[in-house]
Amino acid sequence: MRITGGRARGIPIKAPKGEGTRPATDHIREAIFSSLGSRVEGSRVVDLFAGTGSYGLEALSRGASHATFYEIDRKALACLKENRDMVLKCCQLSASSAQTITRNLYLKDNDGQRADYIFIDPPYDGVEANLRRIFARVEQLSTPDASVILELPGELEPKVDGWRLIRRLGKSKRGSPSVAIFKR
Repeated sequence: MRITGGRARGIPIKAPKGEGTRPATDHIREAIFSSLGSRVEGSRVVDLFAGTGSYGLEALSRGASHATFYEIDRKALACLKENRDMVLKCCQLSASSAQTITRNLYLKDNDGQRADYIFIDPPYDGVEANLRRIFARVEQLSTPDASVILELPGELEPKVDGWRLIRRLGKSKRGSPSVAIFKR
């Protein structure tokens, strides 16, 4: 795995060993960021269930002004911090361009800053059951015109009150990851 575009293109992304973290593939990130295009430049992003931080780091590499990462797994956090430091250095960004929050996602901690893009890559086994809860938190973190990018198993057809599915990327078959992009 690597950063696929922008100033940090080619930087490898480290992931912890084992099954606990499922990093977003290069192919999926390329498809998402090709779809978003230059709109990422200058934006604020949140990477929920960040794991390695690949979504937020990809956004920073492609010109986002700030990324906030939510992760609680210690092994994933160690890799995330190492990956973040490499990307910030490569992009000549200050440490203040990235914030890592290491407590439960559902605890309110927003400092009033809202994000333009929310990337969500939750554990697949709980995504359907927790979708309403996740989007309740997204409401607190997002601007009124934010885009929400949700990675999920291809066979799921997500429906969230107050949000409309505007695009689906990837295969809609069992066992394949896909991405759903939502707007209010």
